[in-house]
Amino acid sequence: MLRRTAQIFMKIAIFGKQMTVRESLAVLIEKKLGKFDKFFGEDTEALVTCRTRKGAKIIEITVNYGQTVFRAEEESETFITALDRAVEALERQIRKNKTRLERRMRTGAFVIEEGDDDEYDEEEGFRIRRKTFPFKPMSCEEAILQMNLLGHSFFAFTDQDTGEVCVVYRRKDGDYGLISQA
Repeated sequence: MLRRTAQIFMKIAIFGKQMTVRESLAVLIEKKLGKFDKFFGEDTEALVTCRTRKGAKIIEITVNYGQTVFRAEEESETFITALDRAVEALERQIRKNKTRLERRMRTGAFVIEEGDDDEYDEEEGFRIRRKTFPFKPMSCEEAILQMNLLGHSFFAFTDQDTGEVCVVYRRKDGDYGLISQA
């Protein structure tokens, strides 16, 4: 693990999964993520994970700013290309949702904090990864925004109006769906 704090605001942690991250790549990662300082404040943390799978180079970047999570994972033939694509994806997320994010970050309207108590259970031949995180009341629109920022196809949340646990999901036709209690 390399731990870097060269940026003015962002604290960057760089990990290699079953590999060692070269110093030149770590410096490039710091430089590329440094351009996000204009969007974030001092409490921003970035976690960068580098790994290889079947010859492909994969970079995963997770940026935690306050109570908002931005995430991008890209795969390419080289780490530099994967890094460029991941940084572009993060920048698109930020720019696309800038107005809505500014409004919500000021009011602290949504939270996503994955717990450190991830577990794997073996049930009848299935490998199940369990995650726990606190549900913060939010609107359906806020849940869709958070789902898109994380790059997931669904997102569970507590409806701020009804107090019910709901799930929003991306449909095959590109629209969104909402599952709630009957």
